[in-house]
Amino acid sequence: MSYSKKQKNLIYKCSSCGKEEPKWLGRCPECGEWNTFEETAQLRAKSDLFAANTGRRGGARGGLPHAALAATLPLSAVDPMEGSRIGSGIGELDRVLGGGIMRSSAVLVGGEPGIGKSTLLLQLAAAAETKGRILYVSGEESAGQLRLRADRLGLTSSTENGKADRDKNKGVMDRIEILCSGNLNEIETVLNNVKPVLVLVDSAQTLFSEDAGAVSGTVNQMKFCSFELISWVKEHDAALFLTAHVTKEGVISGPKTLEHMVDTVIYFEQNDKTSGLSEADDCRFLRAVKNRFGSVDEIGIFTMGEKGLSSIEDTGRMFLVRREGALPPGVATAAVLEGSRTILVEIQALTIPAKGSISRVFSDKIDSGRVSRVSAALEKHLGLRLSDQDLYVNAAGGIRISEVGVELALACALYSARTGLALPADLAIAGELSLTGEIRPVRRLLGRVKTASNLGFSSFLGPFAEQPVQGLKSVKDIKSVVKLVYG
Repeated sequence: MSYSKKQKNLIYKCSSCGKEEPKWLGRCPECGEWNTFEETAQLRAKSDLFAANTGRRGGARGGLPHAALAATLPLSAVDPMEGSRIGSGIGELDRVLGGGIMRSSAVLVGGEPGIGKSTLLLQLAAAAETKGRILYVSGEESAGQLRLRADRLGLTSSTENGKADRDKNKGVMDRIEILCSGNLNEIETVLNNVKPVLVLVDSAQTLFSEDAGAVSGTVNQMKFCSFELISWVKEHDAALFLTAHVTKEGVISGPKTLEHMVDTVIYFEQNDKTSGLSEADDCRFLRAVKNRFGSVDEIGIFTMGEKGLSSIEDTGRMFLVRREGALPPGVATAAVLEGSRTILVEIQALTIPAKGSISRVFSDKIDSGRVSRVSAALEKHLGLRLSDQDLYVNAAGGIRISEVGVELALACALYSARTGLALPADLAIAGELSLTGEIRPVRRLLGRVKTASNLGFSSFLGPFAEQPVQGLKSVKDIKSVVKLVYG
């Protein structure tokens, strides 16, 4: 018998929940929707049928040659629905993912202990916009602990809610299946029985399999188990969320290969609680450092409260310090872009005589190399002596800023701190400062000016725009900035 011969099978897949059936049905038995089954062509090797009937797996582990499993598929035969997304029900998470959860994808979520990774997964399980089943795999908490967390977050039915809310919550909870185990064999058995559209695993470090060695928690265990789970969701048109611990350096613990295996890598970050901003005391930032299906420039902003993570879609003055009267020297308001959203952030600078023969830069929210370049440009083109000063730079609210448009505001804050001359309180700033002292254009300048105007800033300092912009004070170099602001 030749195992390399291909056999074409027809299956029917529900466009609402992903349920697969061997024949067409008028109503989906999983989600209850009518007329949602669509015919899908599926190429299947006879070696796969052999493996299914005998329990043997292909490849090196099953003894069958890898070439026997290879199959090609014309691009025209690919179902367009395979590229569709599932809404997570959490707006800020959808923003970071690029518009929703991509089917047949794997997402790795990293963050410090206690930052809210498990809370995010549980809220995602309850809010996901799908009628298919959801499997929550926990190797760190028991089923009772998960239920207590769900009750605390208000995800389950309670006597305080109305009957409609109780029925709604009960329906949501009924579709979530819980498995408290890190054993890969048990997880795969449940996956094949439940066939979920969304798999949430907490965490990668708790996964283990006898095929990967006798010791759990090793690098090989993480790579092997994660690869098996990723392969399963891609074969079954599902999606996988996998949490991972981070090291003291802030990177995901374990093999770097794990980040290459998944489609998206997102990090949970926490603001600096010493910032003194009441609105941002428990602020969380969700950033993508890798995303095959979207941008890595977007940022999700949450606050952590009694009901878990709450999305903040309109940041407004969240990262601005409320004060009456004039600004103190060394403070500038920057209009920066985080993906497609404009955020106004207070940039704070302090200069003091260097304690040694070499000046130092202390800046963790803005790259210290950028601070050094800006200070060098100020010293060269304005004659402002900064080489004998220690420079301290901070972004209020603890948000990390990497956008180039912050450079002009940073330059103004450094100049103000060194000279003791305060900037106007109603002035917002954006622009890129080149090494030649020129102010270069930035993206979406009109949107930045409009956002600042809506928040009460009457004037805006920035580069020249191609079209006239109301409220914009255009400057061409750093010398004209000082002349315009201070006269």
